[in-house]
Amino acid sequence: MTAPWLRELGSLLRGERTEGAPLAPRTSIRIGGPADLLVRPADAGDLVALLAACRRMGVPWFALGGGANLLVADRGIRGAVVRLPPGFGEESARDDLLVLSAGAPSSHLVATAQAAGFTGAEFAAGIPGTLGGLAAMNAGTRGGEMKDLLTRVEIATADGLGWVEARDLSLGYRQSRIPALGLCTRIEVRLGRGDLAAAREAMRADLAKRRATQPLAEPTFGSTFRNPPGDHAGRLIEAVRLKGHAIGGAMWSTVHANFVVNRGGATAADVLALVNLARSRVKAEHGVLLEPEVRLAGEFLAEERIEAL
Repeated sequence: MTAPWLRELGSLLRGERTEGAPLAPRTSIRIGGPADLLVRPADAGDLVALLAACRRMGVPWFALGGGANLLVADRGIRGAVVRLPPGFGEESARDDLLVLSAGAPSSHLVATAQAAGFTGAEFAAGIPGTLGGLAAMNAGTRGGEMKDLLTRVEIATADGLGWVEARDLSLGYRQSRIPALGLCTRIEVRLGRGDLAAAREAMRADLAKRRATQPLAEPTFGSTFRNPPGDHAGRLIEAVRLKGHAIGGAMWSTVHANFVVNRGGATAADVLALVNLARSRVKAEHGVLLEPEVRLAGEFLAEERIEAL
């Protein structure tokens, strides 16, 4: 029997909605159970109406971007999962400022910037996910991070849409306040002029290096742990002899030890077992507590957690 809140949302929304939608194909590591309801809002009004209805009925909601840096529980996610279409929200270019849809892939930032003659966004090339996800995670590489570009973000809540200045987002190493504020719908970035040819060449070289040193062709959610100060998580995991170690269908990559790859049929429980093993062994042998970079979402069992050390 369909839950009352599902019937009400179904009659309220104008965008796409799918009950029991599988989420594994919508994550970069291809793991996770279904969403009670997957929604792609038609426009800003549709999105705000959804969030208001969820608040009124006490229905939890979760913002799903490109599914990178995300581990969905094997039992799935209860409530509504919201995924913005790539063209959600009006985009614009004014002077050195670009306003872009948060639902667009990261490649859209680089392509739009270079088409307009701007440089500075090349680090985002090859980072999986959407622009909203990149902003929410303050994603980056050695070449830069989102806080270098962001001037403000547009946030949707049950009360409407509004812009929040970047200085109020507490942008730090792979984190921001955006997930707690609401759902990011658009981002504004400031870029500069530079040598486009040199920028493109540097971008190609960086991408080639990352493809050679990271398992980008396999199902993975990217870096599992943040790099501790003055060290690298991958080096520590390799030092405790876990590079290539597998539990079930999940394995620490043989290419880069800070990447968990799905060898086929991996479960969230497999991944969490690998994560906990690495954390406990690195803490015991090197005295370093690795902090996860990946986010967990959904209905995990009591024993399926990142253990406190």
